[in-house]
Amino acid sequence: MRHKIVEFRHVSFRYGEEHPWVLKNCSFAIYENEAIAIIGHNGSGKSTIAKLMNGLLFPQEGEIVINGRSVTQDSIWDIRKDVGMVFQNPDNQFVGTTVQDDVAFGMENRGIERDEMVRRIDNTLSAVGMQEYRLTEPHKLSGGQKQRVAVASVLAIFPQILILDEATAMLDPRGRTDIMKTVTRVQDQRHLSLITITHDLQEVVQAERVIVMNEGAIWDEAAPRDIFAKKAELRRIGLDIPFVAALSEELRKAGIPINREALNHEELLEELWTSHSIM
Repeated sequence: MRHKIVEFRHVSFRYGEEHPWVLKNCSFAIYENEAIAIIGHNGSGKSTIAKLMNGLLFPQEGEIVINGRSVTQDSIWDIRKDVGMVFQNPDNQFVGTTVQDDVAFGMENRGIERDEMVRRIDNTLSAVGMQEYRLTEPHKLSGGQKQRVAVASVLAIFPQILILDEATAMLDPRGRTDIMKTVTRVQDQRHLSLITITHDLQEVVQAERVIVMNEGAIWDEAAPRDIFAKKAELRRIGLDIPFVAALSEELRKAGIPINREALNHEELLEELWTSHSIM
């Protein structure tokens, strides 16, 4: 049985006493080697959760436990060894003059020996397909390439938890797909816990479990198929559903028997083939 690697225990947070609560009594757990998606409308508390996990913020109420340790001012530097975070704009994470310098930066701060640093730079840049750009200046890269380097820089510190906070939002559809394929492959290889905070519904359907936020509280948490089966309820809280799920809904209304909640094109084609065979 997988153990809990992240726990939120009745966590509440607000940005100052004069402001409303951004998170309200939130409790949930994330397990080792689990892929989680956190979704919700703007202002629902998604990105605040990410910053609390990484110790960029601290809750006014409740407790956050990462890998068995409570997140406090005293434990934060140890916590950050386990938690890697990739943000929406990779330019905000670049500090080195070349790609390899940037990947090395986090390791230098942790006192990792040079030979090990060189090995990790080679391995992580190869993992994200950026080995040939190691001497390139980061600002000369495309958006997708920059995000790959940002991912490599985080992976080089060997985190147990990888948080993508809208990390693909600035990329085109192909770039988003490529980044998520890369991250999913690395997660499988390293047994990371992957937490994706996103508006991209195709990323959501790839998760094992979805946590839905609404007005600072957990509205629901379940497998993607179970979440997107609640189409009307999701729309009432300002969230959309995947195109394939919406298309399945319209086909049912048109009298075509589709039994399973299709979440991708392959599943929909299978349902259509099955219904055609029956008819």
